Amino acid sequence: MQPTPRDPHTEPPDPSPAPDPAPQPGAEPAPAPRVAVVVIGYNDRAHVAHAVRSALSQGPAVAEVIAVDDCSTDGSDRLLARLAAGEPRLRVVRRAVNSGGCGSPRNTGIDAATTPYVMFLDSDDILPAGAVDALLAAATETGAEVTSGLCVRRELPSGSEQPWQAPLYTERTVLAHPSRHPRLINDTLCVNKLYRTGFLREHGIRFPEGRFLYEDFVFTARVLAAGPRVALVPDRVYVWQVRRSAERLSLSLDRGHIANWTARLEACTLAYDILLSAGQKELARAARAKFLDHEMRMYARELGLRDAHYQRAWWARTREYLEHYDAADWALNPGAPGRLLARVVMASPEPRDLARLRELAARPARLLPPYARTADGDPVWSADLPQVSLAPLSDRPAAALPLAVDAELRPRARASLLRLRLHELYGKVAEAGPREVDVVWQARENEHTRGRATVALTPSGADTWSAVVPVDLARLGSGTWDLRLTLRFADGTRREVTAHALGGDGRLRRRAVPSTVHGVLLAQPYATHSGALALRVATGVSGVLTVVRGRLRRLLH
Repeated sequence: MQPTPRDPHTEPPDPSPAPDPAPQPGAEPAPAPRVAVVVIGYNDRAHVAHAVRSALSQGPAVAEVIAVDDCSTDGSDRLLARLAAGEPRLRVVRRAVNSGGCGSPRNTGIDAATTPYVMFLDSDDILPAGAVDALLAAATETGAEVTSGLCVRRELPSGSEQPWQAPLYTERTVLAHPSRHPRLINDTLCVNKLYRTGFLREHGIRFPEGRFLYEDFVFTARVLAAGPRVALVPDRVYVWQVRRSAERLSLSLDRGHIANWTARLEACTLAYDILLSAGQKELARAARAKFLDHEMRMYARELGLRDAHYQRAWWARTREYLEHYDAADWALNPGAPGRLLARVVMASPEPRDLARLRELAARPARLLPPYARTADGDPVWSADLPQVSLAPLSDRPAAALPLAVDAELRPRARASLLRLRLHELYGKVAEAGPREVDVVWQARENEHTRGRATVALTPSGADTWSAVVPVDLARLGSGTWDLRLTLRFADGTRREVTAHALGGDGRLRRRAVPSTVHGVLLAQPYATHSGALALRVATGVSGVLTVVRGRLRRLLH
């Protein structure tokens, strides 16, 4: 979702809501137009019309679409004006000064709304068909001040989709108060929700003004702090379109500068303070837990990509933030990967063990050797950081452990072999009895799977189990393939894992391989940002030449 800059220059709202349209004779009565969709944008002429049309196409429940242009310089305002000339439900509000963020233009939209309900849409995203009807029906049936549905992240240009916080949206649920379900704090998005406009105004709930990154963290905290009745629906109500190759990354994706982490810490701190000041202790503690499980892991996976200056600054600022955690914060789910990550950061004044932390931050987590113990036999992070205890892992079943599997793939002309090695983890793996591993390659573009196989795991030493799996590169075909594994144990439990790429510095060797199917194919095993093994395959002479030309362009630049 693309952030938008803005400043307080708004049209005053109409004094009264738009009247309901008169029903046509013999026609089904149309739903009352009760919703305003606020579309914000800045210099996004290429996409804003698609966003606006997706809001207008929701049907008669949408009384108005308020397009707030944050003083664009690319002609977005003129494009919106042309659209508005032919669409009476579209109202364009152009801000006089660019605000630098998303909060101010959304506040402009709240002020301009004349309807009982309001929702938000960013200029580079879209509302799927039926989104407004699903949210409005739940809101009116339950009397909820806030109604929330499923958001999906769509990676472009591939089109692959990932649901956001899917466990919240498995069934229709009504909560008399947010404290009944602290996991609500995990969904900090403001765009997949319908708000009763009067509720926002009665409680003075606003977004932070100006250039404030992660403004939705603060807005969501203010909403939950007011104790609304909340309805959850399993319907898809928002498509968050992620364009990682865009010239201008959205603020939430532009994590390459330490200022981004600083802004996230500021937003998390403010959100916690808002909840705690409102007496919402359970939600405040859930916000701190969410920081460890989400923010810490996401940024730790990328630390190895940053320079030494960034790493030191990230480490120091994270330590300063974590110093405010109390014993109860640490006691919650102490064996979770995010808490172990945080304890390593707190135990060391300087960045350390970044490669190992990256693996622990992966999803699912992988805890790589060495598996150190104290003189008393207690499991610890390492011999030189014995104060970071891994004892909480002892209470976890194998299916919940951060198990480590190494993987090595060497593309060959005849039989490419995938070699897997499962590591012991303080006796817990042997206790569960590893028997087999299911292997599958998943296409990153569309999540289709190929190359499925199940092979036995056999002891290969005192503390490891191994398996060898043939890989038919020609059958996989062109694309990027992620390796997915499921470990099966004698006690009937399973554990889905990814595999640590041996030689996982991102420079695993690319090989051209003769193929009876394609003539030739180019295969490159590589390590993802989280250290997992993945594979790129290009088939045929044209596919190989495309890869070579791309490589040459990168070298020249």
